Amino acid sequence: MFNYLDFEKPVADLEGKILELKKLSENGEAVDVGDEIARLEKRSQDALREAYRQLTPWQKVQVARHPDRPHCLDYVRTLFTDFTQLAGDRAFGEDNAVIAGFARFRGDAVAVLGLEKGNDTQTRLKHNFGSARPEGYRKAVRVMEMADRFGIPVVSLVDTAGAYPGIGAEERGQAEAIARSTSACLSLRSPNVSVIIGEGGSGGAIAIAVANQVYMLEHSIYSVISPEGAASILWRDTTRSKDAATNMKITAQDLLELKIIDGVIAEPLGGAHRGAEQVINAAGDQIAKGFSDLAGQNMDYREHRREKFLAMGRNL
Repeated sequence: MFNYLDFEKPVADLEGKILELKKLSENGEAVDVGDEIARLEKRSQDALREAYRQLTPWQKVQVARHPDRPHCLDYVRTLFTDFTQLAGDRAFGEDNAVIAGFARFRGDAVAVLGLEKGNDTQTRLKHNFGSARPEGYRKAVRVMEMADRFGIPVVSLVDTAGAYPGIGAEERGQAEAIARSTSACLSLRSPNVSVIIGEGGSGGAIAIAVANQVYMLEHSIYSVISPEGAASILWRDTTRSKDAATNMKITAQDLLELKIIDGVIAEPLGGAHRGAEQVINAAGDQIAKGFSDLAGQNMDYREHRREKFLAMGRNL
């Protein structure tokens, strides 16, 4: 049973009826319901297709934040082998919001960075809902410096509403840690590929997403501030979040048109949470293609990143 979003109510009603009929059939309280179930399943698919036919930016925000959406560790477990996770920044402590280590991706050594939200109350608290503290970004810098030293490509998986804004984080140099992590991305002599798998929020996301190739899942979002935060600043009214989401151009389709990202990875009908294995494998294929394309150009990866980000906004 899925957690349904507001605009998915017609689908929820139909799938609820299907479950009721299946339970009645299993308990022997109803007979010959196969045809009715098939009819309702077709109606449910049609309703789902109609709901996702042309999502508004605000609806995409809701899908990107869906609690059942596959998270960073789901991708790590599926796409990488021999993953060895590293902990701590060797200065203050460990931050479980940032997943960092080394692994093999389709036989090749890679460094892996990711922001993990968690998928239930316990893991969400453990990973601080994907909002990293300074020590998380310093851990990321540590891993990137090791990757740079040994010429290992870097893969980053982004899913965060933003860096943690708590007093302790600010006292320990949150802004400085984000800046150094961003600089470490830009300074890599090896190639790096980043995928926005859910939310890409502000500096908390860009700190590990300044990559040669940046991709987004079809219903993910990438923004300098959350729609709620933008509405609060612009109109002093968080109820205008929908307007902010539309005006900010935060969807994958908008950002591809603006040449901020390099490609969009299709999601199954109904979002990534309705076909986790399918979308994770599609992301893996896109990551592999990204590295292959970069290798084929025999480039200076630092200069490529520099030109890529300096070019943003020039020809619009």
